[in-house]
Amino acid sequence: MKGQMTKIGIGFGKLLLALTVLTFTLSCTNNTIYNQYQHIENSEWHKDSIINFKINSTDTISKNNLYVTLRNNKDYEFSNLFLIVGIKFPNNYQIVDTLEYEMTSPEGRFLGTGMTDIKENKLEYKTNVTFSLIGDYDVSVQQAMRRTRDIDGLSSLNGITDVGLQIEKLN
Repeated sequence: MKGQMTKIGIGFGKLLLALTVLTFTLSCTNNTIYNQYQHIENSEWHKDSIINFKINSTDTISKNNLYVTLRNNKDYEFSNLFLIVGIKFPNNYQIVDTLEYEMTSPEGRFLGTGMTDIKENKLEYKTNVTFSLIGDYDVSVQQAMRRTRDIDGLSSLNGITDVGLQIEKLN
């Protein structure tokens, strides 16, 4: 009986040590200061539906990376994604970018993480950004997809379940 208790104690000790190291590692590498998602009703993102995020910044020194994060399901029918992303500064200055992201590998498999039909993508938007003014920054995200040789955009983009914004502070 004493031998079994020793083995259990050693196994538990190794498990506890592994969990402690994992917790320490994750806490040191996670610099996320903002991470919000908005759900897309029925996974149909209408072309006029603009997703908005408000960031209140008081840090005018630190550099940050901004990511558009989104989740898609198997109903997403394209290999890429076009987005219009804008930032409105506290002084009403505005930046608007049209961005293209790859959503599938060359073999047609969805990119992103996830073991189910839902894939989560972290799409780089801006790097080394300093929020130089104190106040509210408004970030907007809108889909801008269209079929080849079609002038008008898709009225509804199927397969996008959630759209988000993530900000990571750089060390």
